[in-house]
Amino acid sequence: MRPGARVDGTALLALLSRPAPEVAPRLLGGLFGHRGEDGAVVVRITEIEAYGGPAGSDLPDPGAHTWGGRTARNASMFGPPGHVYVYFTYGMHHAVNLVCRPEGAAGGCLVRAGEVVEGAELARARRARGRSSPVPDAGLARGPGNLAKALGIDLGHDGAALAAGDPAAAGFFLVPPEGGQQPPVASGPRTGVSGPGGTPEFPWRWWIPGEPSVSPYRAAVPRRRR
Repeated sequence: MRPGARVDGTALLALLSRPAPEVAPRLLGGLFGHRGEDGAVVVRITEIEAYGGPAGSDLPDPGAHTWGGRTARNASMFGPPGHVYVYFTYGMHHAVNLVCRPEGAAGGCLVRAGEVVEGAELARARRARGRSSPVPDAGLARGPGNLAKALGIDLGHDGAALAAGDPAAAGFFLVPPEGGQQPPVASGPRTGVSGPGGTPEFPWRWWIPGEPSVSPYRAAVPRRRR
């Protein structure tokens, strides 16, 4: 992690109180990390997606988990901002979102990929479990499931708060790019989202062009009925 990097809690909360499509591209190039009992892993965010709220809200998003309204599973996406929403998908992967907007107004930014800048050895060990070959460094946190595994994130972390102080403390922390300085940004449809939410009408996926850690775009695959 950058020496001396700290979280400005007031500025961070102000940023995360905005709609996710405004927040997501501003987090590219920033740092996101998690420190547990076995150590910390920090990534520089290289790919991120934004998600909105239910049908009938001021930011309806048919591709979001919140589309049908609040449930026990998606409750963290309804705020307050400055927390994480963790979910389990495809029966094998966890994924982590940074919750946005004031409490009650759903939204979040799915951290899809990052470059590991601290804790690479720990990330390698976590990613190596169940594998017969080592994972290349550029692939340690490529894709939301791999990123969550590299950072040691699971459902037990759903609803946890982002640190508003020293990132050396246990838990989650987020440091946006210094001074608003951001790398070049590209955008397009979200990955693997079915229906209208996965069309160019929602170009809510942003990434840093040329970054080897960015995951490949994949359109949603229609499910076959048995």
